[in-house]
Amino acid sequence: MNSGVNVKMNAGGTPALPAENQRAVARAACRSWTIACALGCACLGFGNSGGRLTAADPSFILIQSAPGRFEIAAIDPSLAHGVSAMAEEAWRVLSGPLGLPTGFSSPIFVRAVPPDSGGTGDPAPFRVTVEVGGIVSVRLRADLATPGVVRRALVQGVLMRLAVAQHGATTTVTSPLWLEQACVGWWLTRSDAAQLDALKQESARLAPSAIASLLNGRHGAAETRADAVGATWLMIFLQAEAARSGEWPEFVRRLLAGDDPAAALAGSFPGRFGDPEDRELWWQTGYHHVRRARALPGLDAAESREQLGALARFVFADDTGAADRIVVLGDVVARAQEPVVAVELTRRAAVIEKLTPLLHPFYRNAGLALGEVLSARVGPTAQRATKAAAYEQDWRDAVELEAATAAALDRLERR
Repeated sequence: MNSGVNVKMNAGGTPALPAENQRAVARAACRSWTIACALGCACLGFGNSGGRLTAADPSFILIQSAPGRFEIAAIDPSLAHGVSAMAEEAWRVLSGPLGLPTGFSSPIFVRAVPPDSGGTGDPAPFRVTVEVGGIVSVRLRADLATPGVVRRALVQGVLMRLAVAQHGATTTVTSPLWLEQACVGWWLTRSDAAQLDALKQESARLAPSAIASLLNGRHGAAETRADAVGATWLMIFLQAEAARSGEWPEFVRRLLAGDDPAAALAGSFPGRFGDPEDRELWWQTGYHHVRRARALPGLDAAESREQLGALARFVFADDTGAADRIVVLGDVVARAQEPVVAVELTRRAAVIEKLTPLLHPFYRNAGLALGEVLSARVGPTAQRATKAAAYEQDWRDAVELEAATAAALDRLERR
């Protein structure tokens, strides 16, 4: 992906969405429970286009995720909902390693635009721009919006928005190429455990890239698979090396500020190496250690709680269409045989099936129970209600166990 991944600093550019349209569209968009559920299938499989997000419906739609995260605008509703689902997954998966806040002061604006009919438009599949005032926008070509392109665009948008939040809208903030590749790899291996096995098998056949080559990679240059694999392992290795000392967050902060990557690494991880040869030996040893570790990727208790809670939480428009309301799980599964509800339950059931092996042991039973609830689309209503009640009990037990364990550990640390 050589084009479209460089950050364009726009000194006086066009806003990410036309100012006169942003609020009006936001009030009118994504209010229908029918649309929100019926189009849920696009969030997982991207329709029937062979892995590509396609444009079909000429009506304009804008989707707002949680406050301060993403606003997605597209002509095609299926495209908008597909990107929105991936954006929310990206936020959940990357919030831990990147230290993302609950939300930024302004969201990341994602615009999926059709290709220029005259052929004179931007040929890049996506472009991330920092506007005046720190607004970060992602321009995505709808005809090139494969899942891989969307992942890369969202990751770069998140990194640039985090850079602006930490350092302001200066010309030095940047999204390092290797960190983008690493975040994409982290996302894939944390959302699907089988992807980590595949990565390990691939890594056994590849010679690791030199750490200097990874750190100094530039947008626009040819990207090799070895670099992408190495970047993923570098991110995993550095987080393990940092433990709880705060060295990894400091390293990310320096990188996003535009500091020299070699100097940022040495300053953030002091005492690990001396000269460049020592640094390379440190990296190569760490690379082979983490790729050979016999462990599946797993979520900690807090991450498991957050992801399960998001999958069990349903928000739909009220009867007036002017406001949203939370619909409890029992009420949703009671309407599981309605086509639009069945589509959304099917989508979430597929997500929980992949997520369950990654859950913390405290939340494993709750994950299995939620999978049964989301899959129970036939049978008596009372049976579906019983499954929903069983999940809620498992959820309460898991939260109680997590809190009791944390309290016990805190008492031990104070001794």
